[in-house]
Amino acid sequence: MRIAKKDIPVKFDVPGATARQVKDFGDAEGYGKIGGEYFSLASGTDLAPLLKGLENDLCQSPHWGYVIEGKLMVEYTDGHRETASESDLFYWPPGHAIKAESDTELILFSPQHEHGEVMDHVIDQLKAL
Repeated sequence: MRIAKKDIPVKFDVPGATARQVKDFGDAEGYGKIGGEYFSLASGTDLAPLLKGLENDLCQSPHWGYVIEGKLMVEYTDGHRETASESDLFYWPPGHAIKAESDTELILFSPQHEHGEVMDHVIDQLKAL
């Protein structure tokens, strides 16, 4: 299966951040259906404030992905931080938040149920702004 970026439905599009998500993009043992997601984040975009109210105020979905361009700082539940940069493959376990350190384009593959709940929460937070 393949899909062009322009054909991935936009989940939200606000100044500094665009998230696209296609559902039923695959299946992962133990997680069920996987969503394929394409995120565009402007430099300085910090998603942590939008995660307030989730468990530990962090994203509780695992993600597998690839940074097309840019640089992200990822912070985990235990306070550990790491950087994901252009051309990096990554896995982020549940319990993380991200901040774009430069304009960033990335691909995520995530369990659609778990990440759908997080995305819905983020959308509710954006509506409240």
